[in-house]
Amino acid sequence: MEIADPPESVLECGCSICRKRGVLWAYYSPQQVRLIPPSGATAIYTWGRKSIEFHTCKVCGCTTHWSAVDKSVNRMGVNARLMDPEVLSAARVVQSPGPP
Repeated sequence: MEIADPPESVLECGCSICRKRGVLWAYYSPQQVRLIPPSGATAIYTWGRKSIEFHTCKVCGCTTHWSAVDKSVNRMGVNARLMDPEVLSAARVVQSPGPP
């Protein structure tokens, strides 16, 4: 995966799925991200309203990103924990408590 710019901030989401997957989300327009792995390299998981797809690497099991099911949505999340430490250390971490 290639990203146009390093994130200025990342979100540590407190919902159950994000906590279990251990992700930090950096948000981008899909046009700012280039997915390099071949089609089918990730397993896709959706739940609830089925509005987003979580992509997980079939080799290592890491969540790589999420994308909207509706491809007209101009937002996606990239797991910043997979970025180089120097890139991640420059980003401000925003906490989200998760659902009430």
